[in-house]
Amino acid sequence: MNSNQWMSLLGLANRARKITSGEELAVKDIRNGKAKLVLLSADASANTAKKVTDKCKSFGVPYKLIQNREMLGKAIGKEARVVVAVLDAGFAKKLLTLLD
Repeated sequence: MNSNQWMSLLGLANRARKITSGEELAVKDIRNGKAKLVLLSADASANTAKKVTDKCKSFGVPYKLIQNREMLGKAIGKEARVVVAVLDAGFAKKLLTLLD
């Protein structure tokens, strides 16, 4: 997996305002069907990870684990982030191919 590729794509999605970050917002977007892909940091708390993955499963949203929260935050030019929801199907599809 080339981290630069997915990170710059996520940065692009961020500038296009096609993502939300943070547990609350991401869960809300999963629930209302806006989230097309969820990126979860591998170092998220067990509680957060369970809440987010359970939501994804019950609403049929794919999710991918990212090495750590620093990497996820850096990709969108912010502080460490544990959860990022991608709201655009095109970005989500491309990210999935890069993250496989």
